[in-house]
Amino acid sequence: MGTAETDQSTVARVIRSRRAIRHYRPDPVPAPLLRELTDLALEAPSSFNVQARSIVAVSGEEGLKALTVATGGQPHPQEAPVMLVFVAESAAWREGRGDVWDTARARGAWSEKFAAASPDDVRLFHEGLRERGLEREYAVKDAMIAASFLMIAAQAAGLATSPMNGWDEGQVKEAIGIGDRDDLHIALLVALGHPAETRLHPGRRDRTLTVFSETHGN
Repeated sequence: MGTAETDQSTVARVIRSRRAIRHYRPDPVPAPLLRELTDLALEAPSSFNVQARSIVAVSGEEGLKALTVATGGQPHPQEAPVMLVFVAESAAWREGRGDVWDTARARGAWSEKFAAASPDDVRLFHEGLRERGLEREYAVKDAMIAASFLMIAAQAAGLATSPMNGWDEGQVKEAIGIGDRDDLHIALLVALGHPAETRLHPGRRDRTLTVFSETHGN
C-alpha cells in the first residue's frame, strides 16, 4: 500500500516528465485504456458539478483526415492513433441535470437541502454569466481542466499527448458532427498515442518571475 509521500512523489515525477509530443507511432491505444483515461479526465472538477464538457475520441481515417485539414496539416492528427476533442457545453445548465443532483444525493455527497436548491442556484448563477457574456468562457474552463487531467493520466500510463493550438473551430466542429450547434464550442484538441520521438525539457522561467505572494509582482 502506498504512502501519501510515495503518491506525491509519483505524481510529481509524472508531471515533470510530461512533454508535448508531435510525432507518434501507429500503434493503437487499447480501447480499455482509452476508456480509463477518458473516465479519469471526467473526474475533473467543474463549476457546480454541472460537468459542462464532453470528449470526442476520433480514431477513424475520415475523422483524422478532417482534423488534419482543420489543424492546417499539422502532423499530430496524421500520426497519432487518437485525437481527443474537448467540447465546452455553454448551454448545459439549461438542460436537465437531474442525474447530477440525484447521484450526489444518493452518494451522500450533498445534503437533501443542498441538492434541492442546486437547480435554482445553477440557473441564477449562469443567467448572470449570460448577461455578462461569460457562458462560453466558464464552459471552456471546465473542459480545459478535464484535458489537463487526461494528459497527466496518459503520461502515467506510458502514453504521450500534445495539447494543440492552431485549428479552425468551425472545421473541427464539422469534423465531429456539431457544425450546427452554437451552444457547443471547441476548447482543445489533444493528440494521444505512443511517442515516436523524445523531447527534452525546455525549462521553465524562474519562479520568482511567475509565482507571487498576495499581489501580482510582489
